[in-house]
Amino acid sequence: MGSTADKIKGKTNKVAGKARQAAGKVVDNHEEQAKGAVQEAKGQAQVAKGDAKDTVKRVVDKA
Repeated sequence: MGSTADKIKGKTNKVAGKARQAAGKVVDNHEEQAKGAVQEAKGQAQVAKGDAKDTVKRVVDKA
């Protein structure tokens, strides 16, 4: 998967995770809030992975 795809999936997971946390908070469901936090963290990791791929590509291209 390319860096752009990683970033898109990551941002999607971040948004979905935040929404899931908010929904869990509204209905006072701590398990749903926790699942949302995990999904948001997964999204952050995916975005970071995409950024890392971009960085490696720039370094390799300069070499």
